[in-house]
Amino acid sequence: MQAERSLASDRKRPSSGLVDFLDRHARWVLPAPAAIAIVLLCVFPVAYTLYMSFHDWSGSRLLAPQFVGLKNYLDIFLTDDRFHESLVRTAIFTTGALALQLVLGLALSLLFNREFFGRGLLRTLYLLPFVATPAAIALIWMMMYSPPVGVLNYLLSLIGVSGQEWAYGQSQALWALLIVDTWEYTPVIMLICLAGLAALPSDPYESAQIDGANSWQQFWYITLPLLRPTIAVAALFRAIDAIKTFDIIYVMTQGGPGYASETLNIYVFFSAFQYLRFGYSSALLVIFFTIILAVCLVIIKLRREAQTANE
Repeated sequence: MQAERSLASDRKRPSSGLVDFLDRHARWVLPAPAAIAIVLLCVFPVAYTLYMSFHDWSGSRLLAPQFVGLKNYLDIFLTDDRFHESLVRTAIFTTGALALQLVLGLALSLLFNREFFGRGLLRTLYLLPFVATPAAIALIWMMMYSPPVGVLNYLLSLIGVSGQEWAYGQSQALWALLIVDTWEYTPVIMLICLAGLAALPSDPYESAQIDGANSWQQFWYITLPLLRPTIAVAALFRAIDAIKTFDIIYVMTQGGPGYASETLNIYVFFSAFQYLRFGYSSALLVIFFTIILAVCLVIIKLRREAQTANE
């Protein structure tokens, strides 16, 4: 009876060869499911987009994709004025967002890093724009921007300033969107810089106070150099988000009036889902991805240089 139980238990156990294989290759076997999932969810779409960028494929025709080589890329760079203009607008929007949000976020982090009455409440209130839904924020700002009934033009009228077109004017639409993006995402920069300030050592400040350095000198020669790697991380996150900003622009202006606020991300969307030029939009996406990758590499390099200088 005991021999039969032992034989049955041996049958339920995995073979020793399989166990030995798992023990020897655990570092490959255990992460394999996650690696396969990443390949299927990330690598394959990117590879397929790159493949389709060399084809002419339109959703308005019942034809299979036709291989055209580099024709899509040549058309984009040589003849597509709308791409060139959207690229310039993307650069303006991203640069402006980074400049404004880094300055305001750093200033607010320095403010909230100090002890004062009501600091916790004010910091919580300032984080509310970041936790709100971007589409809802866009709708609220559209009502505020409305030239005839918007509250912003009403406030301007109280001080004798004529009303503005804001997001409804070609010359002001992009800057109006920039204000909304800055209002919503400056708290992100503030949080990251606050974490960096909390991690700074206190010894350099004590030495500076002994030497008679004032607050401005401590900020310029101690805080800012030590905080540069943290600022670079914040700039990296916001640069990626600013380049691919979609929801605010689409809800508020849809790239208009005309093409006044059409960034590269919006142009890719219209090219794919309004004009059904899937091959052409795939080439635009590849260029878009390359731009984001280049910006990330530049910021990462700057961060490493700042970190090396601090060490």
